[in-house]
Amino acid sequence: MATAGKVIKCRAAVAWEPNAPLVIEEIEVGPPQEGEIRIKIVASSLCHTEMFHLFEGKDKRGFPTVLGHEGAGVVESVGPGVTDFKPGDKVIPVSVAHCGECRFCKSPKTNLCERSWINDHVDLMSYPTTCFTCRGQPILQFTSTGTFSEYIVINQIYVVKIHDDAPLDRVCLLGCGIPTGYGAAVNTAGVTPGSVCAVFGLGAVGLAAVMGCKNAGASRIFAVDINEQKFEKAKVFGATDFLNPKAYDKPISEVLAELTNGGVDFSIECVGNPEVMRAALESCIKGWGVSVLVGYTDVDFSARPIQLISGKTWKGTLLGGYKIKDSLPKLVNDYMTGKIMVDEFITHKMDLELNADTLNTSLKYCNYF
Repeated sequence: MATAGKVIKCRAAVAWEPNAPLVIEEIEVGPPQEGEIRIKIVASSLCHTEMFHLFEGKDKRGFPTVLGHEGAGVVESVGPGVTDFKPGDKVIPVSVAHCGECRFCKSPKTNLCERSWINDHVDLMSYPTTCFTCRGQPILQFTSTGTFSEYIVINQIYVVKIHDDAPLDRVCLLGCGIPTGYGAAVNTAGVTPGSVCAVFGLGAVGLAAVMGCKNAGASRIFAVDINEQKFEKAKVFGATDFLNPKAYDKPISEVLAELTNGGVDFSIECVGNPEVMRAALESCIKGWGVSVLVGYTDVDFSARPIQLISGKTWKGTLLGGYKIKDSLPKLVNDYMTGKIMVDEFITHKMDLELNADTLNTSLKYCNYF
């Protein structure tokens, strides 16, 4: 392409500081270096992690930054050493690395990678180095991606090539939210046919977890949320029972125990709230119950040891346990063949021709995740 090897000027939504509106700016995006790919972002969805970093996180060092980590686009150019991608390829950039060479990537037990930004730079929620500059200063790429920009540069270990016919304005959601919730059920929890499940939080991650429980053969799926308006959408994805914790004068774990003769087989927490994490664990049946933490927060959480001594298992998941290079192309194909739902997660669309007020309103009131 004519822009290969050159600095590209484009628009991006820049978060200059925490608790402040995003600003649509013209930024400069450098050409890809060794092992890197420059991508023209076609579509990006919105995740609660952006909201957490901007409004709720306690560490304020990760600014200024370009948010966004659920995107899809087309390769504009590649740097030296890149052989698996070429200009024109449709791709999904992901915030979870897969180098394929480290001991973690070679192990079937995890989808962690030794080269990931997560290992050393959680305080920044980004690598300290970046391809973005604006007003003469570097701008971080949130979770190594920064998809609220028209172009990004990212290491190839974070990029997945997908089917040429994949609709980018749909499959961008497969960059995080849907695989995280769906994989939490089918991979991390290991939901079994005939089991009873509870999903706490019915944003997109929670709805994906409901879908995972259903596809894994669960016989009963409790959808738990304080916003009852989400129950109809949860029914679309397979939920069978609906509970609002605020409608009861006792802990929701006790309610579930009474309804299920002791507790659910699997619970999946998709909120990022320590109290909800504990409630999800306590909702599991003793002896074999499994509870999975999905929602992100940077505060401490706790539970009574008897919960684990009695035979329950408490687990966490990152991107649903999926190794991106192996699994995301398959998930895209599963969507295109009707095995998983994606379209049903989309609430509204807007253009990155957008004004800052529109994006900031969406950030503030978005209930995706």
